[in-house]
Amino acid sequence: MKETQMDINPVCWFEIYVQDMARATAFYETVLDVQLETLPAPSDDIELMAFPMSMDRPGAAGALTKMDGIQPGGNSTLVYFACDDCATQASRIQGAGGRVQKPKTSIGPYGFMVLAVDTEGNMFGLHSQK
Repeated sequence: MKETQMDINPVCWFEIYVQDMARATAFYETVLDVQLETLPAPSDDIELMAFPMSMDRPGAAGALTKMDGIQPGGNSTLVYFACDDCATQASRIQGAGGRVQKPKTSIGPYGFMVLAVDTEGNMFGLHSQK
């Protein structure tokens, strides 16, 4: 049976818009304990720092994005990062310059979630099964 677009998860990419790329990169590297990499931009008015990704694995890839004319914060996009235990990443948020909006909360059979705000004013989520 041939797989169609509707047979896979709908999100294939995400961008988190930032004002200060160095500050935002340090925040996400600290909280998620990952190393972001510079991603070649399609034009001079865009700066991208990619989260670790593998194009042959499931799940959405994405990047921090600084683009002329686009301001971070106050948007309606919410990205959830997968974690082994979201409390671990949540414990790093305040020290990295962000704030926890909603501490680790059970979402029943779907696991647990944390809502937080990064250094740029963007809300994001952390998700884990334990």
